Amino acid sequence: MKTLVSMVLATALFAAPAFAQTKKGVKPAKKDGAAVMLKVDTEKSDVKWTGSKVLVKSSHTGHAKLKSGEVEWKDNTITKGNFVIDMNSIANEDLKGNPKQADLEGHLKSPDFFDVQKYPEAKFVITSVKAMPNPGTVGPTHEITGDLTLKGETKSVTFPASINKLENGAEANANFKIDRTLWNVKYGSDKFFTGLGDKVIANDIEIALKIIATK
Repeated sequence: MKTLVSMVLATALFAAPAFAQTKKGVKPAKKDGAAVMLKVDTEKSDVKWTGSKVLVKSSHTGHAKLKSGEVEWKDNTITKGNFVIDMNSIANEDLKGNPKQADLEGHLKSPDFFDVQKYPEAKFVITSVKAMPNPGTVGPTHEITGDLTLKGETKSVTFPASINKLENGAEANANFKIDRTLWNVKYGSDKFFTGLGDKVIANDIEIALKIIATK
């Protein structure tokens, strides 16, 4: 009997300090799937655009810069996000060194197109992120849906995207098209004008989006 009592006492003595240390000195582990907010790196992120004519082989490519943005990272993917695009940063790439470059950029910023004086910012808010059912080793991993506000109009857009975890954040890449006329960018559109001939400009704008976000 004495031996049994001694064993119980010894067990209690050894367990008590360990319990106290766990309670006082060791913090509980962070739960898996906890949301982390990441700030968009506006220098490394990019919005590339391409516009083209319909009847002749002619196109122009350029960029616009992100002004700000953040994304929520949870369960090993981006789950939410919001971005502000500086529309005054619209720049043409393919006419560098050509006097027509400034003319094109000025026209794109005018009321004919994006009217940046009246609408200096465009916004995109992610409303849904869904994993692709069978993502491959390359290509899109998710489907992103969000509200794009441009020229005072807000429309929902959905596009495939590749989302990857980085050492200190996340990266998302996407290639998709938007119909500019849905945001009242009507210049040169055969939806609204006739007799344009080879001056018809495609309604779809190609977008190549790259987002880098860090802690």
